[in-house]
Amino acid sequence: MKVAVIRFPGSNCDLDTVHVLRDVMELETELVWHKDFNDGDFDAVVLPGGFSYGDSLRAGVIAAYSPAMKRVKDMAKEGKPVLGICNGFQILIESGLLEGALLRNTSLTFICKWLTLRVDNTDTMFTNSMERGKILRMPIAHNEGRYYNNTESLHEMEENNQIVFRYSDESGKLTPDSNPNGSVDNIAGICNLERNVVGLMPHPERASEPALSPFKTDHGRLIFQSMSNTLQK
Repeated sequence: MKVAVIRFPGSNCDLDTVHVLRDVMELETELVWHKDFNDGDFDAVVLPGGFSYGDSLRAGVIAAYSPAMKRVKDMAKEGKPVLGICNGFQILIESGLLEGALLRNTSLTFICKWLTLRVDNTDTMFTNSMERGKILRMPIAHNEGRYYNNTESLHEMEENNQIVFRYSDESGKLTPDSNPNGSVDNIAGICNLERNVVGLMPHPERASEPALSPFKTDHGRLIFQSMSNTLQK
């Protein structure tokens, strides 16, 4: 099993992600410059957080046209696990691998804080080690993380069980106060129809070791554990 973490100009969570995959999860992991990601030696790929190309034009849009994304799309078609975290989620949206749009936070400010998420779909390659309704604690750090889609598309996503994570309070209720950025329906993460491509705005790599969490939890590790479970099948 070999996992690629793609580094774009402006990535800043790539080494954190490599550390968790390699040192915490003990998976063979390679950090790959985006222009060099063009072979078929990897079993899974992660697009990390950061500010690719300085968020010029629109967050993730330039990276979506990187040479790396052709191979990422091929891997998605092959049914391999593809994860986008924060800026990686934005890149997956801009490349068409996931639906919708990620707009500026309603506060029009950068938000960095720990919060709670509710797991709404355990039938993906990144949530198969969790129970539906489980509450996770993870941090966010973004300026353009407000998920949006039109009513018809949202209805289809609900019908297809494509909404994976929602911002919630500690009891799992979806409230305005638990929604940090104004995302429609409190959406924090989604998947494709095939369940192998997942994008989320919170940072699981920053929540995979109790020493890094103010709550002494490692809930982010469950996402990487689920990917590992998938790769071992």
